[in-house]
Amino acid sequence: MAETNWLQGRHALITGGGTGIGASIATHLHAAGARISVLGRRLDPLADIASTTQGTAGAGDSAPVGHTTRESWDRIIATNLTSAFDCAQAALDDLTSQEDGRMVFVASVAGLKGAAYAAPYSASKHGMVGLMRSLAAEFARTSMTVNAVCPSFVDTPMVDDSAARIARVSKRSESEAREALKAMNASGRLVHPDAVATMVLTLCLPQSRDVNGAAIAIDGGTTA
Repeated sequence: MAETNWLQGRHALITGGGTGIGASIATHLHAAGARISVLGRRLDPLADIASTTQGTAGAGDSAPVGHTTRESWDRIIATNLTSAFDCAQAALDDLTSQEDGRMVFVASVAGLKGAAYAAPYSASKHGMVGLMRSLAAEFARTSMTVNAVCPSFVDTPMVDDSAARIARVSKRSESEAREALKAMNASGRLVHPDAVATMVLTLCLPQSRDVNGAAIAIDGGTTA
């Protein structure tokens, strides 16, 4: 990746930065000149990213609503939504006190439309989009913008886990389950993490100061 100085002198904090989309975002923002801090639940992947950039992943289950446990609901809401609120609240003073502060949530197309067999995940991502829009409206007259990227199925370890779960409860192989997930994207392929990271980088540029309150689908036309 060619290095630029678009974000020279800026500091980016990436949650879930050890793997998947978060790791790609960290790499892209670092290449654009930002200093990087990464947070997550496992140390080894974070150390790997820190070593390459010199510097809490999402969760989801698959079950019918009637078989979704309260433990699963609470865990997914806490991981995907409550943690987003906590991080956003903690960052507000820093982001609103500087020029061109940026807050970007990694939501999902499940936050734009319903998702069968994924009620807690879909609800958490709908909540994240609502949180984003509320923050964007509340701070519209400050120098901070608040947006969200909403990818469909992305080629990450989370999709690998989803394929493994599908294989366990069906009589399909993991490769067949993975192909089924690909088919749920209109393009027939998984979204590349770099596509999401590139959009996040674009939203972080000073030139993007008038993009605020946007939930941007990165899904190959799935929600078109």
